[in-house]
Order: sequence, then structure tokens, then C-alpha cells
Amino acid sequence: MQRRLTDYLIISLKGLAMGAADVVPGVSGGTIAFISGIYEELITTINNVNFDLLKTFFKQGFKAGWKQLNGNFLLALFLGIGFSILTLAKGLKWLLENEPILLWSFFFGLVLASIFFVGKQITKWNIWIVLGLIIGAFVAFYITTLPSMAVNSSSWFLFFAGALAICAMILPGISGAFILVLLGAYSPVLDAINARDIKTLAILACGAVVGILSFSKLLKWLFKYYHNLTLALLTGFIFGSLNKIWPWKKTITTRLNSKGIEVPVIEESISPFTFEGDPKIGFAIGLMIIGFLTILVLEKLGSRNRKQL
Repeated sequence: MQRRLTDYLIISLKGLAMGAADVVPGVSGGTIAFISGIYEELITTINNVNFDLLKTFFKQGFKAGWKQLNGNFLLALFLGIGFSILTLAKGLKWLLENEPILLWSFFFGLVLASIFFVGKQITKWNIWIVLGLIIGAFVAFYITTLPSMAVNSSSWFLFFAGALAICAMILPGISGAFILVLLGAYSPVLDAINARDIKTLAILACGAVVGILSFSKLLKWLFKYYHNLTLALLTGFIFGSLNKIWPWKKTITTRLNSKGIEVPVIEESISPFTFEGDPKIGFAIGLMIIGFLTILVLEKLGSRNRKQL
């Protein structure tokens, strides 16, 4: 397919949105990719990284290999993701610490809209599809209730965390950043991004490469042979993840992090009207609506992209 410069600019903007989502625990960049219409192309492209691709590079040259890789698509997408993570990490960290209700409200609206747009792509419903949706929702909800582990910054652990988190990041509904929180690796990773710690980031990147190359093959196989069931599972994952990003929380247990700051380990979703402190209901609802409308725009861009494909 022949793409113009404006098409690649739009792909970069989608990458920008994916990167912002991946930084926040509870929101999946894979959801953004799915809604914006580039998910299956992304999985297929990643899955094409194999020995046949290396043979093409060596035998037919860089141009042929780059074309087989779908390199322009990957470059545009990862430029957007990388720019977003590097530039928004500090801002998002500040919002998480100072205005968590407003930040979570925006993402709640965004993810809520995602459920409808992913679910409507299921072309045939039966008992197995419904069961898949329920199982996906249950698994995602259960993950959101797990307490986070103590902070761990060893090299092998960060490699493992990178491999596991990247699998979640490309899986709609399961947040890679939240997996890092559960593993106790979120704080070291965010600090490494803000401090431009090349060594730590390189270890994470190596783990991510191993994880994404392995997991993409499974996802491509599932989409090929169990398309509707896979969509049902993903819809369930997104629905179940709403518990994690509900803006109003009550802290059940806490622990001290490596900096001596008390952080929540287990939280419970509560009504905004019983929230202790300023619930900011008006602003929160407004941001939920903005988040919902953001998905409408991304879905329209995705629809146009799927028609071109």
C-alpha cells in the first residue's frame, strides 16, 4: 500500500497517543492502537521480524528488507511513541501525584469508549464468544486487585519486567505500566526515563524486544484462527480494567517506597460522593466526556485507515 507523508504523520500522532497511554498505569497503548485502526498491522509487522527478513536484508539489500519489514510504518509509529514517553513522563508523573482524579477521569472516559468500538467489531456472537468476554473481564479485574510488589531494580528483574510489560502494552485492556507497578518496577523505570539512564533503559528495551517478538506470533495466530473469540477476550480485558482507572479510590493498605514515601498497595473503588476531600466531580465528568470524544476521533481516523487498507 502506497502511503503519503500525511499518512505517516497521522501514524506518528497515533504513536504519540499510545506512548502517553503506556506511561499511565491502568491504560493500555494496545487499546489506542486497536481503536485507531493500526493494531493488526502492528502485530503483523512485528511478527515479520524473523530469519526470512534477515535473509532479505543480506541477499537483496536494505531497500528490499526495509519494505518487507514495513519499516516506514514502524519508524513513524515508534517515533511518536518514543517522543511521547520522553516528553510526557514528567508531566504525567506530576499529574498522578497531584491531580490523580482528573487524570484518571480522562482515561476512564477514553477506555469506556474503547469497549464499544472494540466490541462492535465482533461479527458473530455465540455462547463461546460471550464466555470469552466474561473470562477476559474477570482476568483483567482480578489483575487490578493484586497488590504491588516491593521495588526491585536488579538487571535480570528489569529484563523480565520489560518482556512482560511489553506483552501487556500491545494487549488491549491490559496496561503494561500497571504490570510494572505490580512487579515493583514502575518507579525505577519512570526514574530511568526522566534521568535518561541509558543502561537501565537498554536492559528494559532488550527484554521488550524478546517479549514482543514472542508474543506477537501468538496474537497473529489467534486473530487468524479465532478472530471473534480474540476480540471478545480483548473487549473483556478492557471492561475489566475499568476498575483500575476509576478515579475515586479508598486506600486499604500502604507501604513505604524506596524514597520513604507512603504509597498505596491495595485500593478500593468508591462513589465520588463518599470520597474524602474534594472529589472535583464537575471537572472529572467533563474530562471523562473529553476522553470519550477522543476515542470517537481516533476511531474515525482508524475507519479511514482500514478503508485504505
